[in-house]
Amino acid sequence: MTEENGDRLSGAEIGKDAVQSTVEAAAATVGEVATIITAAVRDIATAIGGLATEVFEIREASNRASADHAEAGAEDVD
Repeated sequence: MTEENGDRLSGAEIGKDAVQSTVEAAAATVGEVATIITAAVRDIATAIGGLATEVFEIREASNRASADHAEAGAEDVD
């Protein structure tokens, strides 16, 4: 191989360039995967948080319904 200025590249330099390109590609891929995993973890946490909110709201609604039912039963006794 030759460079634009006509100098030949040594085998060591070619090898170094190949290793450098491989490391750069691997680093870019690791970064992409980390971004995907980070987004997935965030989305999972959001979904679980939404479920927990729904469960709390259902529990509160159930408690209110039970209290309303108990009050209605007490009024029937009077």
